[in-house]
Amino acid sequence: MWLGYFFTNAEDGGLRNTNSGWRRVFGSSRRIWLMVSLSLFPRLLVAQDLDVRSLVGEDWYGLYLNGQKAGYSINSVTVDENEQAAVSEDAHFRVKMSGQHQDMRICMRRLYAKDGALVRIDQRIDDPGGAKQFEAWVDNGVFRLKSAVGGLVKESELPKPRESLKDALKQVELAGPDAQIGDSVSFSMFEPMYEREIAGTSRIESIEERMFEGALTKVYRIRSVMPDLGIESDTYVAADGRTLEDRIGGIITMRLEPKEMAQDIDYSNDVIVSNAAPADRRVENPRTRDSLRLRIMGPLAENHLFNDGRQRMAIKEGYVAFESKRSDPSCFRGVPRPVSEASVQEWLKPTLLVQSGDPRLKAKAQEIIGGEQDAFAAGEALCHWVYQYVKTTYSARLSNALEVLDDPQGDCTEHSILFVGLARAAGIPAREVAGLIYVNETEPAFYFHQWAMIWAGQWVDVDPTFDQPVADVTHIKLAEGDLYQQAKLIPVIGRLKIAVEPEEENDTP
Repeated sequence: MWLGYFFTNAEDGGLRNTNSGWRRVFGSSRRIWLMVSLSLFPRLLVAQDLDVRSLVGEDWYGLYLNGQKAGYSINSVTVDENEQAAVSEDAHFRVKMSGQHQDMRICMRRLYAKDGALVRIDQRIDDPGGAKQFEAWVDNGVFRLKSAVGGLVKESELPKPRESLKDALKQVELAGPDAQIGDSVSFSMFEPMYEREIAGTSRIESIEERMFEGALTKVYRIRSVMPDLGIESDTYVAADGRTLEDRIGGIITMRLEPKEMAQDIDYSNDVIVSNAAPADRRVENPRTRDSLRLRIMGPLAENHLFNDGRQRMAIKEGYVAFESKRSDPSCFRGVPRPVSEASVQEWLKPTLLVQSGDPRLKAKAQEIIGGEQDAFAAGEALCHWVYQYVKTTYSARLSNALEVLDDPQGDCTEHSILFVGLARAAGIPAREVAGLIYVNETEPAFYFHQWAMIWAGQWVDVDPTFDQPVADVTHIKLAEGDLYQQAKLIPVIGRLKIAVEPEEENDTP
């Protein structure tokens, strides 16, 4: 199901300097769209000896974030007169972001032919920014994809995906008395938003008996792993194929419930506060200091560690050591735009959410930059402009550059996606970055946040939400790239704690 798509997004954190002083800005719903259904395949694994008709029906699930109710999902399987099977999910979310309620709905329907072959996928996302729609279907051996985002309709032609309901059902024998711990299956699911298939494996970790609906029933605990996303889930599935509970990334839970209970949502949980990484002491002069040293405790892995000219990270016994130093802007000048360096051309290309080839973005970038030919100086001008242009609001939406240009409001996600779009439109390689940033609230903490990088002879961290052409030392980079790359943050959200090294080990001007 689409739990990961929503919840990776509700955790961004940052600041905005307003006339009333610094206040928090929290990222919208972009990284929340990151995870493809992990509940479908475990359900099919244990039911693979059954006719698909035995799965027909509708189930209701409560959705929980860190133990707090955040929504519900209606999951169903139908079979039509042509024996085509449709697997559908309709997820409704409401979370609180710094006291403001945000509503979202994500619908997905996957249709399979009688022989199990994928026929089509329909996906719709409704958020405060409007509707985004994706359609994908097989046409004479070709896979066609149509997306409607930010007022633009894009059509593309792709190789036919490997995804098949039939393959998932027949790969291993996991049902009934012959099921064994260790039985596993590989799966692949096509994700329209990323125009790619995402692969994974599911494995039976344990088999036990539990009381379910008044009767003792066999329950399988299945571990699903998606290596490219760095995400794992544990799914509890009954012998009849019903998913009883799905735990994703250690913070998200989908639990089978009666309809009335699933729809009864407690809106008290503030995802921004609940998912912050608390610090053991305040960081003095966070925006102007020259360096910072931290100890980060929690489930960080190698793929969360980034070492560059601004920050260094290393795994120690029981923690990750973090050190950052302020970058010197003079080191980034002298590279003309459009940047011709071959190794960074990928970061000039338009994407579904960064429509840098659109004439409106190109014209706006030219208007802002004027005749400036230096890449860093041009990026500096774009940073200042985006900071002034985008009105700060708390947002839970799947943002894109054109949408923010037309409707300039949002949080750190909207600031960064517009900045990246304008930078690419101006011939400056740019990409998104996600991680943590320090906030001096009543209780000191680091909050999930999104910013950007541009290439000006080397990569430079830029934070348009803070109006920082060179990001300050409290930015902890944990992911680089689009939503697909940012999925790796799901397992660490709400599970980090930070110790600030004593001041004698930190430079403070």
